[in-house]
Amino acid sequence: MTTLHLKLSSPSSLPIPQSIRTLSNTIQCCANPKETNPRTVIPTNGHVAFPEMDLLIRRAVVPPPRPRRIILVRHGQSEGNVDESIYTRVADPKIGLTDVGKLQGRECGLRIRKMIEDDGGKDWKVYFYVSPYKRALQTLDHLGRAFERHRIAGVREEPRLREQDFGNFQDREKMKIEKATRMVYGRFFYRFPNGESAADVYDRITGFRETLKADIDKGRFQPPGEQNQNVNLVLVSHGLTLRVFLMRWYKWTVKQFEGLHNLGNTGMIVMERGHGGRYSLLVHHDEKELREFGLTDEMLIDQEW
Repeated sequence: MTTLHLKLSSPSSLPIPQSIRTLSNTIQCCANPKETNPRTVIPTNGHVAFPEMDLLIRRAVVPPPRPRRIILVRHGQSEGNVDESIYTRVADPKIGLTDVGKLQGRECGLRIRKMIEDDGGKDWKVYFYVSPYKRALQTLDHLGRAFERHRIAGVREEPRLREQDFGNFQDREKMKIEKATRMVYGRFFYRFPNGESAADVYDRITGFRETLKADIDKGRFQPPGEQNQNVNLVLVSHGLTLRVFLMRWYKWTVKQFEGLHNLGNTGMIVMERGHGGRYSLLVHHDEKELREFGLTDEMLIDQEW
């Protein structure tokens, strides 16, 4: 095999153009270093700087605006609310709304729309999270009729927003005993046989809250490139689940949770951004409403700031 030998000239033997020999070790572009304004010099650590790229990077990391509101809605009147015996023969996730509950859903949608429109914004949208239970899905179906399609940024069924599990088909008489026992044992820690405690619900709501926070941080509720300040999240769920959500969000104690009252059918709690960007219940609700819901002086003081 023939070996090919390459002879390389030494750097000193190569002809160097005069224009190159007169340059210093730094690269300059269309500017005299003596005329450079010292206030505009950008440290480059030996590398060529591209200020326009720095501007693009800073623009890319601008966080999306947080939703204007997080609106918590309990489902409308269900068949189980008017006849508890239905739990003995129909699975809890399959219990639907009464005619009254469907009407409540439609009225709730109109209330939410009016609340949003009263701000005067033109570009507002709503994004829904909903429990997979039939009564919650039906509530959303009727509630959602208040909004045109272009107003709805999205809908997501979220299993972690489901009702507290009371243990498959329920024995009516045993359930009365279990609920009485819960009041003695403690509403937060008492676990129903083959079911959940409020503490169990707290654990799964913690996971949902992290998902929700990630969705907010990523701007998942907005089309790419948009910075809409008027997106409203609506969570359609169940009474205890929503109270646990508030407990987790605001870091309320077990004692404070146990002092809260259940929302009525299609009752709403509105978390709205205050001037500091944090969500407060006192932006939409007045003190009297929140005291009726169960907030104490300490909890109200926390909401003020």
